[in-house]
Amino acid sequence: MTTFALIHGGGGSAYDWHLLEPELRARGHDTVAVTLPMSDPEADLWTYADAVVEAVGERRPLVVVAHSWGGFVGPLVCARLEVAALVLVTAMIPSPGESPEDWWERSGRPASGTDDEYELFWNDVPRDLADRVTAEDAAAAGDLSMDRATGAPWPLPAWPDVPTRYALCRDDRLFTPRLRPPARQGTARHRARRAARRPHGDGLPPTRAGRLPGPGQWRAGSPGERHLSGSWRAGSLGART
Repeated sequence: MTTFALIHGGGGSAYDWHLLEPELRARGHDTVAVTLPMSDPEADLWTYADAVVEAVGERRPLVVVAHSWGGFVGPLVCARLEVAALVLVTAMIPSPGESPEDWWERSGRPASGTDDEYELFWNDVPRDLADRVTAEDAAAAGDLSMDRATGAPWPLPAWPDVPTRYALCRDDRLFTPRLRPPARQGTARHRARRAARRPHGDGLPPTRAGRLPGPGQWRAGSPGERHLSGSWRAGSLGART
């Protein structure tokens, strides 16, 4: 049995994973979805990571799954715990010393072409599901206060030594497939680009019954990664960044 630690994006909550969790459990796995303390003005990136570490406890083997803004948190969890794999889902990939607020310019992210929130984040998700997840996230997050976390440099000196996979969705309008960070040999961004797969769907693929590549399409990885890819049809990733 693999445990999946599920990390939401900015403005999201543990509820974002409410459709994926039963799919993984039905396959004999365990899940831990955590609402990060994004309303705590004193919380930094390590605070977010430690919230996940505390929730996971001694469960092993462990696969960490980070969505969107959670890409700044997932690797920190990997630095704290023994992890079999890290899966990044339409996620921000930090470089050492890079803050989340600096990432937007430094990544070279192209313009999305729309300012409509529904079209940007939920363009092919049923409206009632999008509204429900948005309401749950707003209730869980309360008054967001992320200045300390977004302004501080990413604290790791290098990417953690853990197998990393990336899913960049073809129809995502926030992190479009044209987002191609500099492929500096040996950096996290370079490794993630090499391991990337492009399932159909927007930035919240499970909410539209999208799917990740099938089990045989990932490069050799952990059984946990293959179970996740096979379970992608029904999960909700939520989060707006």
